[in-house]
This record gives sequence, structure tokens and C-alpha cells, in this order.
Amino acid sequence: MASVQPSGWSRIARRIRVPLGFVFAVLYFWLAKPTWISIGVGAAVAAVGVGIRAAAAGHVRKNRELTTTGPYGYTRNPLYLGSMIIALGFGIASRNWWVAVAIVVLFLAIYLPVIRSEEEFLRSEFPGFDEYCTHVPRLIPRVRAARETAKGSFSKELYLRHREYNATIGAITMLAALAVKLVFYSR
Repeated sequence: MASVQPSGWSRIARRIRVPLGFVFAVLYFWLAKPTWISIGVGAAVAAVGVGIRAAAAGHVRKNRELTTTGPYGYTRNPLYLGSMIIALGFGIASRNWWVAVAIVVLFLAIYLPVIRSEEEFLRSEFPGFDEYCTHVPRLIPRVRAARETAKGSFSKELYLRHREYNATIGAITMLAALAVKLVFYSR
């Protein structure tokens, strides 16, 4: 099968999402007005997202097979779901409505087109993708895994190969930065 290449905004969104994330992190830090409670609640929410991303990374064999095991039996995009939950946690930790609005706008403008283009690619590469889509929702997870998905098991090697530990390091770093801001720059 011929590989589908993203076009237009999807291609641009795919390229700018990581650099834009770093720019947003600086803006986020500047606008954040954390308290110890907001940091604690935000950290707890973000930890759920980090856990989802870690579980997904330990199952996915990118571009080699259609992954339907683990978190992929509940949602077709557990990595993005995890990222959304992490972002929600950081939105809570920031205690700033402008940050929350920016998070939603960035997700809609960047991640939805990327998800759509990735689904086009998966549809072109894996004949079972359309059937999988009929049983597993795009983003909001099912309560129970689809019966049609194989069990599978978590692979520490895949987790490490995908360097998903960087999400944990990034989350801890930003939470620590918020704590430093709270201690040294609170009014």
C-alpha cells in the first residue's frame, strides 16, 4: 500500500508541535499563578496522564503493526489522551484561565489535525484499521477494552525505545519550576 503523506495544516502542525510546546512552556511559566494546592492537584492529574502515556508507549510498535493492545483497546489515541490529561493537570497547577484557554486552543489547532493525519496513514497501511475504528473510539476511552483487541503485554523495552520517560522528566521539571516560582516569586 502507498503511504499517505500529511498535507497542508496537518503537515505544519506535525512539524511545529514540539517547538511550539517549548515556547508555550515559557509562556505558561510566566503566566502561572500556582499555589501549593493547585500544584498538588495538578500534579496528581498530570500523573494519570503520564501513566497512560507510559502504558501506551509500552505497547505501540510504531509503523510496524496496528497496535490494539493495552490502552489501545480503550482508545485509538492513548498517547494524545495522556498528553491532554497532562495538559489539564498543568492547567490546574497554573491557576490561570488564559493558560487553560491556550491549552484548549493548542489542542484543537495542533493535535486534532495531527490525529486525523495519523489516522489517514494508519488506514492506508493497515487493512484492519477501519474495523478497529468501529470498536474503539478516537479519543474518549471506552469503559472496558474492546473484545476485538488482543490482550498483549507491556514491554519495558518499547517504553525505553520510545523514550517515554522524557514525559515524566518534563512533568517533574515543570512542577519543580512552579514550586520554585511559588517559593521565590509569590506576592
